[in-house]
Amino acid sequence: MRPRRPPQPFPPPSSASPPLRLLVADDNPVVRAGLTALLSGHPDTTVVAEARDGREAYEAAVRHRPDVILLDVRMPGVDGISALPHLVGLAPVMMLTYSHETETVREALRLGAGGYLVHGEFTTEQLVRAVRDVREGRPHVTPGAARALLAELWGDALAHDDPQRAVDLPDSAPHPLSQLQPSMGQSFRSRFRLSSREAEIMDLIASGMTNQQIAAACFISEKTVKNHINRIFAKLHSTTRSQATAKWLGVA
Repeated sequence: MRPRRPPQPFPPPSSASPPLRLLVADDNPVVRAGLTALLSGHPDTTVVAEARDGREAYEAAVRHRPDVILLDVRMPGVDGISALPHLVGLAPVMMLTYSHETETVREALRLGAGGYLVHGEFTTEQLVRAVRDVREGRPHVTPGAARALLAELWGDALAHDDPQRAVDLPDSAPHPLSQLQPSMGQSFRSRFRLSSREAEIMDLIASGMTNQQIAAACFISEKTVKNHINRIFAKLHSTTRSQATAKWLGVA
């Protein structure tokens, strides 16, 4: 009779989880390339597809079935908000954008976005953590987006309590919706006193866009872009794009 071999131990469970497969949708090729390099270089994430607008994002999501979709708001053709209802049925969606208007944040979350991150308000590690959390159903909202929502909630509450009472929000207001470390938000930028159009253009400058790309994105001439930039530089006391960007992102 053959001697029985002792049972072999089971191999230990693998602690390493496969990288999250991401789709990046943004009309700015500089932003797409930067995010792809950033996220694909991290062991926890990899970008499996890119898209230039909402229609391409939907087609790529159907084809590649990503774990999470990173979606910009403002894109030519089909924008992010219009595409969002079609994308949330395919994968969790996290808005990753320069837009922090109250109405846009509210609409994105209402339509099913699992998070709302504003460029300039998170580090690389925070972005990776947010992506993984959104995949698991844990929402992430950066301070600028959270403050926009809180401003509306507090404004509605005060108006209901006393319609004549002025709304004055403290700069040190808490951000209970945010799970990220505060960095820089709308209240910080307000000290530069940029108009809404100038702030939009400064966001595009900070994203690395050229004057030609900004003109195309904003549907204005390059001469108008240059005029806006001259006024922006004067208000930010800057002479170069890098100086203006550093001040705008709060790192100068």
